[in-house]
Amino acid sequence: MTDSDLRSWYLRYAEALNNHELDGMDEFINDDVLLDGTPARRDDVVTVLKGIVDAVPDIHWELSELLIDRDRIAVRAINTGTPVKEWLGVPASGASFEIVEYAIYTVGNGRFVKMTNLHDSGEMVRQLAA
Repeated sequence: MTDSDLRSWYLRYAEALNNHELDGMDEFINDDVLLDGTPARRDDVVTVLKGIVDAVPDIHWELSELLIDRDRIAVRAINTGTPVKEWLGVPASGASFEIVEYAIYTVGNGRFVKMTNLHDSGEMVRQLAA
């Protein structure tokens, strides 16, 4: 894929995430994937995403930066949401969160083969427990 193709493809992925269209992730995530350095299956990634959406139905990933270098994508996103049930060990209280997430992906044969995400869970918990 060209840089332009990868950009369009990633933006479709981000749109699917924000629309909670998680059953169509086979377009974006390889059957076998390295998730934060650990071998996983696409179904494992989808299960995690569904768990987030279940606890935080208004979860939103706002793309701030998108960089592409050949088969690698780097993203800085602002994640926001309000949990409606206990999440990350914090009971739902009506509190919302806003955190920065950094993600690095490697694409092979038109799908993610490596996915790494980094965000400050401690800051998220602090905001939810405040």
